[in-house]
Formats: sequence, structure tokens, C-alpha cells
Amino acid sequence: MTQQYPTVSAVVPTRDRPELLRAAVVAILDQDYPGRIEVVVVHDQSTPDRSLEELSRPGRRVRVIANDRSPGLAGARNSGTLAAEGELIAFCDDDDEWLPGKLSAQVTALTAVPGAEFVSCGIRVSYDGRSVDRVLDRETITLAELLRDRMTELHPSTFVIRATALRDGFGLVDEEIPGSYAEDYEFLLRAARSAPLVNLMVPYVLVRWHKRSYFAQRWDTISAALQWLLERYPEFATQPAGQARVTGQIAFARAASGDRRGAVHWARRTIRDNPREPRAYLALAVAGRMVRADAVLRTLHKRGRGI
Repeated sequence: MTQQYPTVSAVVPTRDRPELLRAAVVAILDQDYPGRIEVVVVHDQSTPDRSLEELSRPGRRVRVIANDRSPGLAGARNSGTLAAEGELIAFCDDDDEWLPGKLSAQVTALTAVPGAEFVSCGIRVSYDGRSVDRVLDRETITLAELLRDRMTELHPSTFVIRATALRDGFGLVDEEIPGSYAEDYEFLLRAARSAPLVNLMVPYVLVRWHKRSYFAQRWDTISAALQWLLERYPEFATQPAGQARVTGQIAFARAASGDRRGAVHWARRTIRDNPREPRAYLALAVAGRMVRADAVLRTLHKRGRGI
């Protein structure tokens, strides 16, 4: 019976989160998917925990490897993808958990659409003791839509992709982005260039936002990565509101890092493209010391949103 269903390899990059990692792995193994599941845990700049392989069970194999590519999330995901044996590759961050029914629903949706290479779903954001569901109200996502809006609901822990698309199609996760920040957005843009993305309007992944998040407070890296993204995708110029969203994020990052002049420069550029972009005014408020950047983020995160 399981031969009717493609084998799914779940790639889980990790670094120094043993308890959350184990919960993430167990949630993957507990999926009711009738096919085989392989979990590839990729330790990035940390000692591999071979004891995780003891969680294996019939039809559910756990493998532990080290990241042998560039340090960071992108290299770790690619190490896992290249080592994986499944026909489908799924991503899951080590501090997130797949909810019941995720994999069966996504594989069914992906295989039902001719030519589809990529399927996502909604998320349930947990922050500071509160949970908020974030679900896109659409079943298909195009490149133009992604240029206009990052769509935070499209979280890496929801991605399920055909292995052939990663290895011979639109490609692996880009490892050149500074600090691996925004690599998931760049990956989505590239995937959508190849074929529209399939999406399920159900929150099938628990996403934890917390102070230990990998990119918390790394403002210089965030700024550099977003500028890299704008240079890499000149198509943003065709979507002024989308370009303003990214430049507004850069303005906020410059303000949060204490670079008032840089914040003002990027905020002005943002307002030229879209005077209604709120990130520009938040950046100016932070640069003018009228509000603290961490206070803004806490307020947004409580609503299941980010900057």
C-alpha cells in the first residue's frame, strides 16, 4: 500500500536546540501519511546527536548528518537535500512542529495539480504564550504576487517540494545570501518563476517565534541580505509596493542597529515608492528614538506578524 505514495524526506537543520529538535522530529514521525518518511537531521556548527536515530520505526527512518556545506541554514538545508533519498523534500525548522494531517494533505494537493513542484500551507504562530493562525486565502501563488507581498504564511517549515525540482530544476537554497537571512523568500521567488505554488488554506505547522530565534537582533545581517535581494531581483521595480516593503524593512533594520542616517535614507526611498508603507514611518520613529525597535517587534509578534 505504501508504494502508492512517494517517499518524503524531511530535512531538519539544527543548532543547539536539543529539546525543541526532538519534539520537531517526533511530530514528523507521528504524521499519518501512508508512505515512507525519512527525517534527515542536519547539525550545523554543532556536534551531531546520533541518539536521534533511535527514534526510527518501521516506515519512519531518522538519519543524523553534519552540514558539510557553507555554515548556516541554507548550507544545512542543502546538505540534507542532497543526502535525502525521498521523491519529495520537506523542510522543518528545529523549533517548529508539524501538526496532524499536514503531510497527507500536502502530498495529495501536490500530486493533484499537473506540473506542480511546490506546496505550502498555513501556520499557527506561537509567541509569548499566545497563538495566532496565519492562512493565505488562495490555493495558487504566482511570482508577481510574491514580489508584491512576502506572504509570511509561506514559512519554510511548510514547504514540500519535488526532489527533481531542487536538483535539476529551479535549484537548491541559495548559500550566497548574507547570513542566510531571507533565503526562504529568495527560494520562493525562484520556485514561483518555475511554476505557480500550490497552497493549502489550513494551518498545518506550529511556528514558534521567540527571543532565541536565529535572526533575533541581527540587524546588520538583515539589512545586507535584503539589499542583496533587491540587486538579485530587478523585477521588484515592476512592483513598487513590493519594492517599498523591502526597502522599508531595510530602513527599520538600519534604525534598529543605530544607523540613523541609513534609516532616513532608506525610509525616504520607501516613501517615494509607496507613501503608505508603514515600515518607513516605524523606521523613522525608531531612528528618532520615539519608540524602541524591540517594542515594535513584540507588538507585531503578539499578532503573529513581523516587520
